[in-house]
Amino acid sequence: MLKRSKFDTTQSQVMHRAEDLIGAASNRYRITVQVANRAKRRRYEDFDNADDVMMKPVLRAIIEMSDELTQPEIIGEV
Repeated sequence: MLKRSKFDTTQSQVMHRAEDLIGAASNRYRITVQVANRAKRRRYEDFDNADDVMMKPVLRAIIEMSDELTQPEIIGEV
């Protein structure tokens, strides 16, 4: 039996977002490490949060980073 995820993003949308991230990056290895580090950090930050159990940390990191890429107003001025 297949598990249903709670988020609306399909597999093809996640792949498209990942391709956008890699395409916008100057270094493919660096963006991959950044996604992995964010996923690892979020995994331990949200360890007690049972609401997002269905969404894997890597998928969440890809979605968040692609949103930051397409909507820079999310992260604000640094």
